[in-house]
Amino acid sequence: MSRRCMVTGKGVMSGNNVSHAQNKTRRKFFPNIQDTSVFSEALGRKVRIRVSADGLRTLDHKGGFDAFLVKTAPTKLDPDLRAVRKAVVKAMDAQGVLGAAQK
Repeated sequence: MSRRCMVTGKGVMSGNNVSHAQNKTRRKFFPNIQDTSVFSEALGRKVRIRVSADGLRTLDHKGGFDAFLVKTAPTKLDPDLRAVRKAVVKAMDAQGVLGAAQK
């Protein structure tokens, strides 16, 4: 399973450990990825995602999980979230919540 955030796209980075003597050894920087469930109000159920701590803050900033999915273009979303976005847009359209510009 990859160590990549489904919301922000953050992944593993590489760099150096640098000692006091300036010895450089390669290392990896891992993102703070969590397996969690977020509630979708449009679908009325929880959706399981792998998200970083920064990704959770991004979801709050964008106005929630549903708002994040609707505001983000499908091409910029993780492939696993595209099907969820399609279901959310369909559910919001059926409820009459979604405007024509957001489809």
